[in-house]
Amino acid sequence: MSTAILTGPPVAGEQLPSDLRALGFTVVTAADDGDLAARVGAVPAGERVAVVDTRLVAHRHALRLALTDPRFPAAAVPGAVTAQPAARAALLRALAAPPAGPAAPPPGRAARATAGCVPDAAAAALAAAGEQVHRPELGVLTATVPEGPGEREQALAALAETDDEQVRLRTAVKARDGFFTTFFVSPYSRYLARWCARRGLTPNQVTTASLVTALIAAGCAATGTRPGFAAAGLLLLFSFVLDCTDGQLARYSLQYSTLGAWLDATFDRAKEYAFYAGLALGAARGGDDVWALALAAMILQTVRHVVDFAFNEADHDAPGNASPAAALSGRLDSVGWTVWVRRMIVLPIGERWALIAVLTALTTPRTVFTVLLIGCALAACYTTAGRLLRSLARRGPRTVRAGRALADLADSGPLAEAAARALRAPARTLPALLGAPAAALLATALILLTASLTPSGGPWPAVAALGYAALSGLAVARPLTGPLDWLVPPLFRTAEYGTILVLAARAETDGALPAAFGLVAAAAYHHYDTVYRIRGGTGAPPAWLVRAVGGQEGRVLAVTAAAALLPATGFTIALTALAAVIALAVLIESIRFWVSSGAPAVHDETGEPA
Repeated sequence: MSTAILTGPPVAGEQLPSDLRALGFTVVTAADDGDLAARVGAVPAGERVAVVDTRLVAHRHALRLALTDPRFPAAAVPGAVTAQPAARAALLRALAAPPAGPAAPPPGRAARATAGCVPDAAAAALAAAGEQVHRPELGVLTATVPEGPGEREQALAALAETDDEQVRLRTAVKARDGFFTTFFVSPYSRYLARWCARRGLTPNQVTTASLVTALIAAGCAATGTRPGFAAAGLLLLFSFVLDCTDGQLARYSLQYSTLGAWLDATFDRAKEYAFYAGLALGAARGGDDVWALALAAMILQTVRHVVDFAFNEADHDAPGNASPAAALSGRLDSVGWTVWVRRMIVLPIGERWALIAVLTALTTPRTVFTVLLIGCALAACYTTAGRLLRSLARRGPRTVRAGRALADLADSGPLAEAAARALRAPARTLPALLGAPAAALLATALILLTASLTPSGGPWPAVAALGYAALSGLAVARPLTGPLDWLVPPLFRTAEYGTILVLAARAETDGALPAAFGLVAAAAYHHYDTVYRIRGGTGAPPAWLVRAVGGQEGRVLAVTAAAALLPATGFTIALTALAAVIALAVLIESIRFWVSSGAPAVHDETGEPA
């Protein structure tokens, strides 16, 4: 429940109280300033409270944006201020503070704040006290407190001029999306989002429906028949429509939540990788073994994401990039068609799923994975090259927060931590530009080349894994604040996942690659979970969990030791058991955390993920 407290004498014939009730507020009127403070204090501690000037003229969606968004403890537009429980005490202090002058309102038709307006004075006092007060961008929407009859008529005319429902529908779509999503999905999925909202469906329910649809698509692909592949392609496209709809529904109805952001992010990966497994099973039914291609596609896509996450976290607190690469990117953004070409080159989720769906329906699983690997490899080269150029031209050191995030993404276990402590002195002598990434690259080359070139089932990969653990410790022995240190986590992912792929592919048993697929999927889930916790501002998973699942270097050692000590069948069993243990441990802790987490409600507004 929420309470809206109106200040000042009521204005006859206005729809403000009914709009507030439609948004779920209980509406009461304060007789004077003393009564206002008493009424704010009387609202139950766990509820949102809003203070609204009775003269306010606003579109209902402007009120919705300002007063109901769960992501912000305090928010305001001219004529209204709101506080969630976390900011209630600050609001009470602001109401008791002497007037500090109205804060500058956002651009658009919310033209100014009005002198003598209690909510505006309270918002200004909140900001002056250091409280973060969110002011939504209203654009063409109206929110203003007119001072006389003439201004009121103008405000009412502006209100009638703009259809706020159309604005609400339009802004339910991300400002930056891929070409396929923008032109082939969003034109109708926004209406599906509104249909869901009017029937009381939540974004989490739509997200779950998208997952179920994708799993059914994977089941159809696993039949190995042409009708099954055709149905799988169609269902995968529909799953993507639902995937767009859940975010649009969240923006349309402002139903943001920590759990919802986590489900939306992790289910995307689960859907895509489950579909890869379905294609591999379907191919096997037709006599074609493509498990190695399926695993390679999953590894490449996951490493691409780690590159994205690591680079973004490394530059999280950085000032604007003035490098030639950034300047060129800015110039290209002014040429409309280049924006769409550059968004398509990176093969984001919309283009990628459309490609997978069409190829699944019309060709074979081997063709699907071959084309997908080529496309993702080109996209990875393009994005990584651009980020390398930006990083080399970057000025100024990275922050402690960036170094901590990269260390968490590195996923170092007990062996690497012990090596880091032992090698701290030598690590200080490494060059700042290439020291850590060079050590990580050398470690990756050591383990992958040894696993690939030495006799299958021999002891050398396990020996190399010990050297890999030592070099991993050297790479993280000092803070990862160098210009290229964001390369360390994706190199570790390449080493771990690639070693599992190579050893499973060389094992002389049919079940090794499917077992390896499950193991990489479990480890990848752990790494994605780490990313989303960092993004949500809650830090990495607990240290005990990282140690319990061995850290990335511990898992590499465990897999190489199993390959050396066990026969092919035993190696497959070991991979399966390791996958089950890791999946069970990380899933239990992850679900516990996200269901009970006090992390702020977040939602991805930056554009379509790769």
